Amino acid sequence: MDTEAQHVERDRSSHPDRSEEISDTGGREGRSRFALVDRIADWLPGGRITLTLLICLLFLLLFSTYVMQPFQIPSSSMEQGLRIGDRVLVNKLAYRFGAEPQRGDVVVFDGTGYFGDADYIKRVVGVGGDHVVCCDEEGRVAVNGRSVDESAFVYPGDSPSDAPFDVVVPDGSLFLLGDHRGKSSDSRDHLGSPGGGMIPVGDVIGRADWIAWPAGHWTRLERPGAYARVPAADGAHG
Repeated sequence: MDTEAQHVERDRSSHPDRSEEISDTGGREGRSRFALVDRIADWLPGGRITLTLLICLLFLLLFSTYVMQPFQIPSSSMEQGLRIGDRVLVNKLAYRFGAEPQRGDVVVFDGTGYFGDADYIKRVVGVGGDHVVCCDEEGRVAVNGRSVDESAFVYPGDSPSDAPFDVVVPDGSLFLLGDHRGKSSDSRDHLGSPGGGMIPVGDVIGRADWIAWPAGHWTRLERPGAYARVPAADGAHG
């Protein structure tokens, strides 16, 4: 019995478990990767510190390009919610997976060929198919026959619009206004321009979700409920 047990033990030792071989291969691959990192670090001035900084910069670049990008507010057209010099974080994925801009969203868009050769930030007032009119009997903007109380975000003392307008927003386009109506050059000012003052949804860079700077003004930009009761263009409530 003892002899047989010793034989079996010798047998097991002469045929290593396959899992140990795989683990050892993984270890060799891991060591190779670390060796590659070490070689790159040795090649760079500053070594691992420089490599770490470069990786962080690459991550920030990719994050800013595809996920969340900061923009600085250059004018007073969106006061009093957004002030000159504020930095907003724009969610570039907000409309990338089938979602569409909604009335009340604050969006950043490329105005080239429509507003001017620059990026702009405005509030969505009308989406494709909407009939947007100003002003009703009480001096308010009306969308699809429903008057909208914009007092929660329009600059105090401003009227909804000093100039009347009556437009139907083409499918795939947006009608946008600044919150500081007396200081904003927006869709109203470009009704006679190419595109009729409308911005294609495809030119929207993203939705402004946060005020990130200055720290004392940090806040999330929520979609106001003012448009919640506006019916869809076909008469169904959206």
